Amino acid sequence: MDPAELADRLGRWSAGRGPLYLLLAARLRRLVDEGELPPGTALPPDRPLASALAVGRGTVVAAYEQLRLEGRIVRRQGSGTRVAGPARATPQETTGAPVFLHLLEPRDDDVILLACAAPTAPPPIVLSAYERALTRLGAAAEETGYHPAGHPQLRRAVADHYTRRGVPTHPGQILVTNGGQQALSLLARAFVQPGGTVLVEAPTYPGALETFREHAAHLRTLPVGLDGFEAVLRSSSRRPELAYLVSTHHNPTGAVLPRLARRRLAVAAAAAGVPLIDDEVLAHLAFPGHHTPPPLAASEETTIAVGSLSKSVWGGLRIGWIRAPRPAADRLARLRAVHDLGGSLPAQLAAAELLPHLEAHCQDMAAERQARHDHLAAQLAQHLPEWRTEPVTGGQTLWVRLPHGDGDSFNQVALRHGVAVLPGSGLDASGGSRQFIRIHFLATPETLTEAVHRLTTAWHDYGRRPEQGKGSTATRSMAV
Repeated sequence: MDPAELADRLGRWSAGRGPLYLLLAARLRRLVDEGELPPGTALPPDRPLASALAVGRGTVVAAYEQLRLEGRIVRRQGSGTRVAGPARATPQETTGAPVFLHLLEPRDDDVILLACAAPTAPPPIVLSAYERALTRLGAAAEETGYHPAGHPQLRRAVADHYTRRGVPTHPGQILVTNGGQQALSLLARAFVQPGGTVLVEAPTYPGALETFREHAAHLRTLPVGLDGFEAVLRSSSRRPELAYLVSTHHNPTGAVLPRLARRRLAVAAAAAGVPLIDDEVLAHLAFPGHHTPPPLAASEETTIAVGSLSKSVWGGLRIGWIRAPRPAADRLARLRAVHDLGGSLPAQLAAAELLPHLEAHCQDMAAERQARHDHLAAQLAQHLPEWRTEPVTGGQTLWVRLPHGDGDSFNQVALRHGVAVLPGSGLDASGGSRQFIRIHFLATPETLTEAVHRLTTAWHDYGRRPEQGKGSTATRSMAV
């Protein structure tokens, strides 16, 4: 593509504060994601594009590097810079796919999806909750159905849910959302300015990284648990605009942040005035006999909690929420009203019926989830003993370290053998974790056995490939 043509498409990308390369990367990212720069498009070299934009070459180099780490572009010496992936790749050849590709383009082949960790069918508790909700809906009078902050009954149910967990909560502190992903998007829109710093764990939930990148955030990484958070606050001349972590059954490692570490983190964030988001979507998924520490919000009222029924019950409900200090909750409600006047009323009423029974439901399912975890772990130990995993006490996924090569190139081989895994690089904003993959254990034992059989065949095939240790240049894959 001609540099002047791309400069024209970029338009006024430099408006706003923050490092220019982040603003340029954000604009390029949007052009790629919206299809204005299709896969395979050749992008201008660094110097000509910098000249057309009247910026330093370093700005273009840094922006390209940011997009390369995200897997949106490919840079190879001698062949230039291109938007990742062929125009219409086959499933076996796909690279640089969006994080939610499997949702946008459902597969109809025989690929076992170990990348998407979510319940695959609504449990009976959902059906009975809808039956009660529809009865209540039929008796409703003078109900417009518009509730940008959420239906009052559901807001009370979520507030009571936190109060039972030792965090007294008023319904006015609750904003109901269409799932946890919308909750993160609203929080990013409310708190993150282009170029602002967001502290994240490395690795972490890829949907959060996508959301923060969409708002042109500078992602600064810390180890799991935001280890080193206090030191960053002391040494940084510029206060982070936001901090995000998954404190319980961490996605992807399964780690649980200890009680004392939770309190120190929450207190430090409150003292520095940094909004701290605790993603609790997986908090109720402990195995039998394992009890998780109280929410971070139990230590400091300023902590913002994000919850959802997608992982603990069923994603088709599309019910999530934000628990925040009252002023922040009011601000988020006003922000949501501009874009969305509220979610499905039947779903919200069903969720309100379901929430008082959430803990019991998760406990009922815990033994089966652990059995499937144990089955997958045993299969991996038997057939792929060189792969390394850390034990987990709950959650839905295993974080696997490959003995050689990288998750990006192995995923392509695994796809050709009929199984999809999630490469670790897409979960790590630092560019690390390339030697890891994430796989879930929610499938039936029979499916997990077949998946490991295919992974074993793929691994043997991968080991025979001379390029397997070199890694791939496009990294993103499909996951939630």
